[in-house]
Amino acid sequence: MKPFAYLRARSVSEAVEGFASAPGARYLGGGTNLVDLMKLGVETPATLIDVSGLPLGRVEEEADGGLRVGAAVRNSDLAAHPAVRTRYPALSLALLAGASGQLRNAATTGGNLLQRTRCAYFLDTSQPCNKRAPGSGCAALAGHHREHAVLGASPQCVATHPSDLAVALSALGAEVHLTGPQGSRTVPAADLHRLPGDHPESDTCLLPGELVTAVGLPAACAGLPQTYRKARDRASYAFALVSVAAVLRVRPDGVVRTARLALGGVAHRPWRARTAEDVLCGAVAGQDTFERALDAELERAEPLPGNAFKVPLARRLAVATLSELAAARTTREPTP
Repeated sequence: MKPFAYLRARSVSEAVEGFASAPGARYLGGGTNLVDLMKLGVETPATLIDVSGLPLGRVEEEADGGLRVGAAVRNSDLAAHPAVRTRYPALSLALLAGASGQLRNAATTGGNLLQRTRCAYFLDTSQPCNKRAPGSGCAALAGHHREHAVLGASPQCVATHPSDLAVALSALGAEVHLTGPQGSRTVPAADLHRLPGDHPESDTCLLPGELVTAVGLPAACAGLPQTYRKARDRASYAFALVSVAAVLRVRPDGVVRTARLALGGVAHRPWRARTAEDVLCGAVAGQDTFERALDAELERAEPLPGNAFKVPLARRLAVATLSELAAARTTREPTP
């Protein structure tokens, strides 16, 4: 056991100030990821700043019809919230597809977004890993990489981001609210995580000491046809080989009016499929259109020998998901 200091923050400002005054600090929410990493020696924080007791545990209505989800809202509570289930079902499905019931009861919204990769080489401190130890190399390139990235990877890192929640938030166009030493700001959920490039040790765009305080769900996607599907090695308690979060609104004449698509399990961050969205919007909904959109999106894929199957899997899963939404559509416009 490596010793560390502990601070239980009573306010957001106290948490941020505590972080700024304690080099090597980490924020602690539910602890379902950080504590495991500490046990493995991957994370060795000098100070833990406990933010689980901050007043950030509510789901609140916004004036424009959206929802504000506090960073401390538990995954199980968010998945079961009536407003989420009825207006943002893709989010509820994504949460229920992740982890076990016990973990969902402990994990928080903010912590889920900031969880780190489950790459076996990242978790094993005896192995080289540029994400854990910059400059040491990437053992996955020549090793076991079946679960790794086929989009947006670099020679420095081919790890994938494990969050189901983050994929759904990306497709929904959600925003993440941050507070840090420089003040407060908001970033799109689709831009919160970064591609590895030459610095895979940086998972997100967060500045030092910034704390996730809330997630904003936009009114624009509330009630639109949407879903989340996940392909994995077993029916539960498994990370995605490929997942798809989709929002598809089709006009009565069959033309796609709104298309939002994000893929999980294929990149260092949730992959917002903007090329596919551009093909879909204004086109007639149907198998041919969906296949053309995914072909355009996946044209840039660069799989490794052991995970080339992910490219056709992503194509088939996304096409099937879009087809499901198109078949279930209603011609009635949602009530504003």
